[in-house]
Amino acid sequence: SIAILLYLAQKFKTPDHWYPADLQKRARVDEYLSWQHINIRAKGSKLFLSKVLLPLITGQPLPPEKLEFATEELNVVLKQFEEKFLQDKPFIAGSEVSLADLVALVELMQPVCAGYDLFEERPKLAEWRRRVEEAVGKQLFLEAHQEIMNVKNL
Repeated sequence: SIAILLYLAQKFKTPDHWYPADLQKRARVDEYLSWQHINIRAKGSKLFLSKVLLPLITGQPLPPEKLEFATEELNVVLKQFEEKFLQDKPFIAGSEVSLADLVALVELMQPVCAGYDLFEERPKLAEWRRRVEEAVGKQLFLEAHQEIMNVKNL
């Protein structure tokens, strides 16, 4: 999906902030997109699978200690995300939203949809989420997440 996003951004000449022409900003986007696969994506998906999909398939909830371990793994990468990528900037690549922010928020919504509100005790992360949602458009954001937000109702 990352390759497709980069292809589309370049083919259709999207606004520069999505995938910046400036090499330093672009490197920041690329750095996050490379990092997220085995960090945010892997840990967020693991919690989502453990808390929602596996119990749906098996009919049995996962043991609490396994859920706790998955949650702790996610918490470690969330701290890294805040310290390494967000720092004190409004967005990952600086002052404007980019594909890195979009991909990050989409991945972080999986645990949220599984009932783990990872933004609740993290004001910096919550503010970043608000800025990304505003940049994308609140209605579009809600529409894009409508199905996954209802996954627990299956």
